[in-house]
Amino acid sequence: MAVRRLNELQTGDRAIIERVQGMGRFRHRLMEMGFVPGAEIVVEKYAPLKDPIEYVLKGYHVSLRHNEAEKILVRKLEEETRGD
Repeated sequence: MAVRRLNELQTGDRAIIERVQGMGRFRHRLMEMGFVPGAEIVVEKYAPLKDPIEYVLKGYHVSLRHNEAEKILVRKLEEETRGD
């Protein structure tokens, strides 16, 4: 699965964080909030004008602006298929 930007995912998509781009305080703040490589994240919902975007990360609801989410690279998880 290809690496893409977090703001490219759709509501309900799940992904694993691969990398947080940026520098200084911005990057440090995101990492303190739990946006670290290996963490699973779910797109909860988009605001009416697509900004901000609400995510679920480590059991918490976190909102990011579109341009902030653009700096987080993720690998989308595919839906598991069940053989019931």
